[in-house]
This record gives sequence, structure tokens and C-alpha cells, in this order.
Amino acid sequence: MNRLKKILLIVPVLYLIIMPVYLASSSNSKPCSGIFIDIKDSADYHFITKRQLTNLVYGNSSSVIGKKLKDISTFNIENRINVLHELKTAEVYLTIDGGLHVYADQRNPIMRVMPADGGDYFVDDQGHVFRRRNLYTPRVHIVEGNVTVTGAMLDSLSVLDTCIKHSILKDMFNFVSYINDDSFWSAQIDQIYVDSNNEIDLIPRVGNHVVHLGTFENYKGKLRNLAAFYDQVLPEVGWNKYSTINLEFKDQIVCKKR
Repeated sequence: MNRLKKILLIVPVLYLIIMPVYLASSSNSKPCSGIFIDIKDSADYHFITKRQLTNLVYGNSSSVIGKKLKDISTFNIENRINVLHELKTAEVYLTIDGGLHVYADQRNPIMRVMPADGGDYFVDDQGHVFRRRNLYTPRVHIVEGNVTVTGAMLDSLSVLDTCIKHSILKDMFNFVSYINDDSFWSAQIDQIYVDSNNEIDLIPRVGNHVVHLGTFENYKGKLRNLAAFYDQVLPEVGWNKYSTINLEFKDQIVCKKR
């Protein structure tokens, strides 16, 4: 009886050990039945397309479908896809039914950067910079003027990286992140311009005026003062009375009439 019990215990263990090996070996000899691509947030962002990813899956190969799974390198395919800076991550895996699956996670942009010396870029919510490559443009804050995008940033160095001692983009990232967290400022501020002195002008969506922020020093306090000015003064005198609203002086708002 004890011997029978031992046999009954050993059989399930052997099954658990042998079956995965058998299934893996069996599936590896199967041909690839299809390519299945899942792009996260594809309804919100269109930085990459299924056609792009399919082309990267193929690489220099004339055919993937019908190829034995054991002859397909998911590692190499992932490396080709991860060259796209528009992606946070990409995962490629094979399933037992012969499917080759690609999961791509797109970056989440918070601002578009257009330096005075040329170029067109996005910065995502982790501070990574990537080029604008197609006509698709999500609605984000536009930053123009005296802004520098370095080669290191385009090689995936975040603008928040500690090795960057000072960059207007780092200050800009913190500023834009702050206004994005406020429903009023996120809706009101449209464009941000950096002049040759690294001082900031804000172009609002409502009101025919420019808001001169000055430097980013105490920008939260400056925006609080501007909010009070918007709430208490402009409704009385009209939103188009002033051409410039200057916030650069401490606890003061200096306006220039149109």
C-alpha cells in the first residue's frame, strides 16, 4: 500500500515536470500563425502605427508567418522596436498557438518644444525627449524660443537626470507639470516663450494679452497673483484692456495698456 501511495505521488510530479518541457518543445516546432500587435493608448496618441511595428518585426526577413517559432528571435525583434524613442517599452513574445505578439507602450507627452534654432520635439511625463516625426500633434503646451535640446537628451537622457546641472527644459518641465495639475491653468495657458535672457512669456487662450512671468523663481506665487488679478480686475476693466501683464516684480503686477 505504501508503495502504491509513493507511485501515486510521483506520477503527478513527473507530469508537472515533463509536460511543460514537452509542450515547449512541441510549440517551438510550430510555424508562426500570425503577428498580433497591441499599441497602448492608440486611441489617444498616434506616434507609431501597426505598419511600422510590423516592418520592424520583419526586419531583413522576407517572411515571419510560417517560420518555425524556434527560428524567431524575440530578443532581436524587441531591440529593433525599442529603437523608437516614441515608446516607453516594447515586449515581444510567442504563444503556444503560434502567435507572435507585440505589446507597445507609447510615451505620454506633456509639452511640445520648438527651439529657435530649429527642430520639433515632444517631452513626455518622465522628462524624455523625442522628435516629432509625423503630422499627428496631440494638444499639449507649446514651448518656443531660447530652448536647447542636446544630443544626449535625444539619446534618452531625461531632462530630469541629475547629471544635467542646469537646463531651462528642466525648469520648464516642472512648470508645465505644475500647470497641468491645475484645471484652470492647464486650460488657460496655451504657449510658452523663452526669450534670449531665459525669461518667460505666457500666451493665454483667453484674453488678448501676453503674461510676462520673468524667471521661474516663485512661479507658484506669481500664478496665484495672476489668478487674483483675473478674478478681481479683468472682469471689471475687460480682458482686452492690457497688452502685457508683467509678474516679474515681487508681489506686484504691472500692466501695459493697449
